[in-house]
Amino acid sequence: MIALDIVITGLILGGIYALIAVGLSLQYGVGRVLNVAHGEFIILGALITYSLYTSGGLNPLLAIVILGPTLFLVGYALDRSIFNELRRSSVNEDAFEGRSLLVSFGLLFVVQNLMLLFWGAGLRGYRFLNTPVELLGRRYGLNRIVALVVAVTVSVGFYLFIRHTRLGKGIRAAAESPDMAEALGVNRRMVLALCFGLGAALAALAGVLYSMMFEIQASRGIELTVVAIVVVVVGGLGSITGSLLGGFVLGLVIAVVNYFDPSLSLVAFYLIFSVVLLVKPSGLLGRRIHAD
Repeated sequence: MIALDIVITGLILGGIYALIAVGLSLQYGVGRVLNVAHGEFIILGALITYSLYTSGGLNPLLAIVILGPTLFLVGYALDRSIFNELRRSSVNEDAFEGRSLLVSFGLLFVVQNLMLLFWGAGLRGYRFLNTPVELLGRRYGLNRIVALVVAVTVSVGFYLFIRHTRLGKGIRAAAESPDMAEALGVNRRMVLALCFGLGAALAALAGVLYSMMFEIQASRGIELTVVAIVVVVVGGLGSITGSLLGGFVLGLVIAVVNYFDPSLSLVAFYLIFSVVLLVKPSGLLGRRIHAD
């Protein structure tokens, strides 16, 4: 029964990790922006959900309808303004990656300090769907089961979007060969902005689900960025499927670690990160961006 409990807990964590990582994988795999402020957007989504629920009584699941489009527009605007200008003025792709990384660090501190200003440095949390339900003979909070179902549904839906829609094919084409994609009529500038916006929207959605299960603190964004980076590296840089697979693999590993000592979870992330870089730097799938 202990093994079953660890597996189910790992799947729940893995669903959240996968959703956290897919957004970052999209931003870096297509736009080449290693957005270290990604975790701040997740926490921002969580804190706004907290306020909407505790002050306005809004169902956290309905907050997805508000936060998803809102942070999509924020991400889209950031790419069309700041990152697009960096691309235009950078002498090559490597120069752009370095400059965009520095800008995203600045964005991290801006968003973090705004959250500290509005919500303070203390822990925030609320109770939602915490009724215990029985699953395979074990009891789990209903909020965790709902979060897993939503995370998996969104992840699968996003996979299908990337794999089968015209826009999704344009995104994959822009990732594989930007010049060729433009020659075939793909508006690369718009695609890059859409990817950054979608990454921000997925971060907001992950934040909503995160707030349903864990306490929130404005300064914890960097921890979630580390999680996202490790999952992306484990799955394969820029691979959507790899991020999904890596999220569930990491979830199972962390569930085992948490069973023995929860304080070692971040240590486990760094250790896995280092081992993957040394043994298989390309990750589990080892592709730039693919949905297969």
